[in-house]
Amino acid sequence: MTALAKLNFKSVKRSTARDPVIARRDKLVAALEEQQLVHAAALKGDHYQVEKTKWISNEQGERVAVKTHRRVRPWFFEQDSGWYVQCRYGARVIAADGTNNAVFVKSLKDVGDVIAVLLSATKSGELDAAVARAVERKPRTKPHAAKATANG
Repeated sequence: MTALAKLNFKSVKRSTARDPVIARRDKLVAALEEQQLVHAAALKGDHYQVEKTKWISNEQGERVAVKTHRRVRPWFFEQDSGWYVQCRYGARVIAADGTNNAVFVKSLKDVGDVIAVLLSATKSGELDAAVARAVERKPRTKPHAAKATANG
């Protein structure tokens, strides 16, 4: 009896498909957790940066790994004698309540509370519909192209 005869072999195709709603939710949760770190750095008066590895060619033509810093842009800004906090998915601003795209607070300390609420809402799935609306692709047509084809 051979060693392979003791094993139970089966044919299987590995499923790598992932629910897109869960994938979007996880991406937004990771970004909001990063914004909490940005807020903590802003309270100290610093800029939050992420260290990343970049491959470049040196003078001898060899490819070497170099550590660089990537600055993370905050989703909050000061305006109108207070602070506005926006929730983003990629480059798009999410209208979390369906109509408005920002939350207004009086001080920088309150920004952390808003980020925490957005994080808990994202984890519970409350922002799934808003993220789905933000992810939708708009048809790219020229301004008067639809009228020209309807008349022609």
